Amino acid sequence: MTLARALLSAFALCAGAPALAQTAAPDWIIPELLAAAKAEGELTVYSSTNEQEGLPMWKLYTDATGIKVNYVRNAESPMLARIALEARTGQQSWDVHNAGSVHHIPPALALAWEPPLARDIMPEARGPDKRWYGVYAGYNAPQYNTNLVKKEELPASYEDFATKKQWAGKVALEATDREWMAALFVHYGADRGRKILEDIAKALNPVIVDGHFAMARQISAGEYPIALMNYTMLTTNLKQQGQPTDYVPLDPVHLWFGMVGINSHAPHPNAAKLAANFLLSREAQEYASKNGGRIPTRLDVDANPKDVRQKLAEKKIVFLMQNPEETKAAQKVFDEIFRPR
Repeated sequence: MTLARALLSAFALCAGAPALAQTAAPDWIIPELLAAAKAEGELTVYSSTNEQEGLPMWKLYTDATGIKVNYVRNAESPMLARIALEARTGQQSWDVHNAGSVHHIPPALALAWEPPLARDIMPEARGPDKRWYGVYAGYNAPQYNTNLVKKEELPASYEDFATKKQWAGKVALEATDREWMAALFVHYGADRGRKILEDIAKALNPVIVDGHFAMARQISAGEYPIALMNYTMLTTNLKQQGQPTDYVPLDPVHLWFGMVGINSHAPHPNAAKLAANFLLSREAQEYASKNGGRIPTRLDVDANPKDVRQKLAEKKIVFLMQNPEETKAAQKVFDEIFRPR
């Protein structure tokens, strides 16, 4: 074969060969924002999600964008107080807030913006003013220790709790479960709902604890046999780790959302918009479902366990989120019932 023919043959082979595969950018990357976000260089996330779950998930964002994430974790009330203090002092440091209380951020501090992937989440998870979007769905149901409570002992309704005298002084309840209380009032009516809870309080004298994650661990450790309610995602996550715990859905099941919101004065606004879109993506919600048991707001992502949505949907779902004034009033009623002076 002549050199010319050999070169022609090699060229033909190269021309006919498939192009080298290139890694496609994640679908949550917004090309027109990426360069500006990279120039900003970093992102500050305020979140109530524990570091064991939150840090690895935000590494996915960093790996895809090259943008450093400063992750600040705290409980919701202290985080909102910090956001308010920063607003008063003019020292805005947060870009994105990811928690169940994002809707409590004053409108002047929350950017109205619609991430492209908001189209793929549950309609209920889209804030009406575009200032918050649900990234996981929270459902509330009683949690119990499977070593201490037999299935035949489980209450058939919230009214049934008051008949379980064996749990007097041993039933747990988190100190800020006012929205769950309000959901019962919606379901039963305010008068009957309050009477049910007052009967429970009188018969069982529930122990008021701080923190749903701590309560979930206390139940699974056997410190309390049962809780009037807890987040099902915490219960199922511990169950999948081999802990002796489970939940029992009762009417009503209160629905709320873990949300994302963007600071209207964000130091890194383009990185913040990318971050919000990231949290609504299949990639982020698959990670949160698989590793944290969080129930996705995207219906094209499986919950973990897969049957949790079906089990909860067999009960009456009450979607309820309160504004700050409603929260304050509801906490007063909650304390009157469960923390009488």
